[in-house]
Amino acid sequence: MKEGVNKMVKATFTNLPATKKALVQSALLREFSNYPLQKAQVARIVKDAGIARGAFYKYFDDLPDSYQYLYQCALKEIHAHLKIGPIFDPKLFYQSVVQFIEHTQSSKFAELIKMHVLSNESVVAKPFSNDASIELSPQNWSAMVLSHATIHMVLENPRQKKAVLSRFKAGLELLEKGAN
Repeated sequence: MKEGVNKMVKATFTNLPATKKALVQSALLREFSNYPLQKAQVARIVKDAGIARGAFYKYFDDLPDSYQYLYQCALKEIHAHLKIGPIFDPKLFYQSVVQFIEHTQSSKFAELIKMHVLSNESVVAKPFSNDASIELSPQNWSAMVLSHATIHMVLENPRQKKAVLSRFKAGLELLEKGAN
């Protein structure tokens, strides 16, 4: 399923009236929040959205394509405010991860993101190229990897949030000391 970068939606979906587009997006969100991609079904999505199966394939190439579209919508909403600069700033990384977790947990996409992290991350194309992460400074790259591991751990076990974030903060401080 990891066949390159997402193709996203077809023009027929983009040009739908807002209400119909919202119905399809809601159906996708329910399906992908409750089922891993490998167990998701077009049949449930089209029934939930009240559209014909053929219409689904006029909107998306396949199920992974529709998943990528929805996941990108979620990331745009949750990630929108996160900005990491070229200079390593451990406080900014920490605040960004805390904000991401809080935004995720209070978002309509909370269960989708959790399902992605716990089940789908390894079966879909990456939302950004590895080239972008290679261009980061070693500290920013390390902090990014640590950030994603922290998010994964918190979403996997929310009761450990405080302890995981404390370890994350300590790890960022070690990265900062390593550069000096």
